[in-house]
Amino acid sequence: MKSINPYNNQLLAEYPEMTSEEVSKVVDRVFEAWQSWRHQSFEYRAGLMFNAANVLRAQKKELAVLITSEMGKRIVEAEAEVEKCAWVCEYYAEHAETMLADEPIETDGQKSMAVFQPIGPVLAVMPWNYPFWQVFRFAAPALMAGNTGLLKHASNVQGCALAIEKVFRDAGFPENVFRSLIIGSSKVEAVIANPKVRAVTLTGSEYAGSQVAATAGKYLKKSVLELGGSDPCIILEDANLDEAVRVGVQSRMLTTGQTCIAAKRFIVVEAVADEFLSKMKAEMERYQPGDPMDKATMMAPLAGKNFVDDVHRQVVDSKKMGAKLVTGGSPSEGDGCFYPITLMTGVTRDMPVFKFETFGPVVATTIVKDETEAIEVANDSLFGLGAAIWTNDVERGERLARQIEAGAVFVNGLVKSDPRLPFGGIKNSGFGRELSHYGIKEFCNIKSVWVR
Repeated sequence: MKSINPYNNQLLAEYPEMTSEEVSKVVDRVFEAWQSWRHQSFEYRAGLMFNAANVLRAQKKELAVLITSEMGKRIVEAEAEVEKCAWVCEYYAEHAETMLADEPIETDGQKSMAVFQPIGPVLAVMPWNYPFWQVFRFAAPALMAGNTGLLKHASNVQGCALAIEKVFRDAGFPENVFRSLIIGSSKVEAVIANPKVRAVTLTGSEYAGSQVAATAGKYLKKSVLELGGSDPCIILEDANLDEAVRVGVQSRMLTTGQTCIAAKRFIVVEAVADEFLSKMKAEMERYQPGDPMDKATMMAPLAGKNFVDDVHRQVVDSKKMGAKLVTGGSPSEGDGCFYPITLMTGVTRDMPVFKFETFGPVVATTIVKDETEAIEVANDSLFGLGAAIWTNDVERGERLARQIEAGAVFVNGLVKSDPRLPFGGIKNSGFGRELSHYGIKEFCNIKSVWVR
């Protein structure tokens, strides 16, 4: 496995893949570690999780450089990602015990309750776009609940995978409570099939999710999937356009557009469409490519040449079907994996930039008559991960938010994941939830206890 810097296409490191025998030994050790870890007190586990937060903050600059080197995001975003990982560690260290407290239930027994107990080793199949955050938002609640963790990370961020394992080790966690498996996708089924692995969680593409879900079903394992998104951003006629444009472009450009909850389909009421597009173009032109290690850079490369090709193919195919380019739309020349921030208008529902997830800096704009059509167009999607609505009438915004088919809707704000809120999608965006008290219970045995 190779890590290649997408800014200059230079080889960073190579990692030999584990053999099947090596993988089995790691699984055995993680299962053995669970036998004692499951019985540790919340206080003990919380102390180690607070240590992990401290380690992350102490090593933030070095870990951010590793993230940026391996997958290309801006160094300021990488540092923020590490900081967010520390936050989720602290959040579950503080709240896990309360979240998993016995829940009394009144029945015909003298005493009855739901209790929440760990189920065992959980395999996490994780992506490259948030190589630390995606892992920690699974690991912090799973480990605090008393489970142990196995990480199969994306092939291009194996340095991050090993660094995360080291963070837990440096924090004082028992050696095999969390381990990384340096394997390709061909070995994932065997890990899921192993009876010592009790569940699997995946963040990634629809295809990867369908494969893991099918395998988990075959072996009767619990699974949680967070898949792609084609998030709508609805701009109503009473929106604060300056703020909607600023935050909208920011949302689209996080990780250079390579995030599932980025605003991708901008659905604009026709009364403000011309003004919105003019402001949008001006704001987008501020985003110029540069060295992602430079804190002044506003636009980083995509994670690889193949991602540039995929995005450009969607743009070209949509243009052939009648979409118009306002700005961008041509791959940048040079060694880096850059694609210009691109604004398209006249986008209809049959076009690739509307129908499918566009993992890059492309803004697809569809003009509608009113809020009724805006909701109908927003919901006409295979996906249902996140959505945003912009209006100066917050009661109107909340009313419309309830009509959106998505796992999260943000009114007048940036769609984001937050440890305090449940995170996940519906339709082709997956199932199950991460974060909040819902997420920590996904990999618990919710056991009924009845006494008389």
